[in-house]
Amino acid sequence: MVALGFVLIYRTTEMVNFAQGDLMMLGAFLAYSLIELANLPLIVGLLGTMMAMALIGLVLERLLLRPMIGEPLFAVLMITIGLGLILRTVAVAVWGAETKTLDTPMSGGVLRLGGLSIGYENLAVIGGTALCCGALYLFLRFTRVGIAMQASSQNQKAAYFVGIPVRRMVALAWAVSAAIAGLAGVLVAPISLIDPMMGFIGIKAFAAAIVGGLGSLAGAMVGGLLIGVVEQLAGLYLPPSLAGVSGYGVLLIMLLVRPEGLFPTLQAKKV
Repeated sequence: MVALGFVLIYRTTEMVNFAQGDLMMLGAFLAYSLIELANLPLIVGLLGTMMAMALIGLVLERLLLRPMIGEPLFAVLMITIGLGLILRTVAVAVWGAETKTLDTPMSGGVLRLGGLSIGYENLAVIGGTALCCGALYLFLRFTRVGIAMQASSQNQKAAYFVGIPVRRMVALAWAVSAAIAGLAGVLVAPISLIDPMMGFIGIKAFAAAIVGGLGSLAGAMVGGLLIGVVEQLAGLYLPPSLAGVSGYGVLLIMLLVRPEGLFPTLQAKKV
């Protein structure tokens, strides 16, 4: 799901947001505050987290990214890397460095099908990711706003000349991406401990997006599943020192063999 945020930003702005994982971390802490500390119901806490993260995405785009329009891509990348560091520092200052846990009605539940056992939390992640990917595809493919967002990515000047509010489309992309990160934080919080460093999963998510094809929503899902399965098998058959980097090994092989990814997107610019 974090990889979906990478893909959405890239498809609509041709930028790479290396703070996506840290936005997920921030969403997990917000969910902890709403659900555990404020004792709100899970669905209310989830919706509140997504709305708060969407607002944060809008503010970040307006204050940090919009002034960078027209600047070299490297400068934008450095801005997002610095943003991730700032978010981790803010999380430590507000919630402390101690790990937190988030209990939900799904916590501890297990679905058993023959010899297969799957936790309800894992099923929630799978279902939430599938629904999010499907909703994003329908939004970008069949809605006027989604098509306008893609047009802004392909040629901002041409989109502006035909009446598309390019800056508004970019802001919307960041808001939706931050909301997705918040949803990912809510879903992953019951499975793993909430920690200011948990945002480093964004590096693996970026690798998943590259493997699947940066710009492809389906590729983000397939890439994430591929890297996850490889890491599990590596942990079973390889020494621990190699198992932790097996996902990046898949990334390197993909860059050598098929640099455009499993599901390459059309690179031609439309005017």
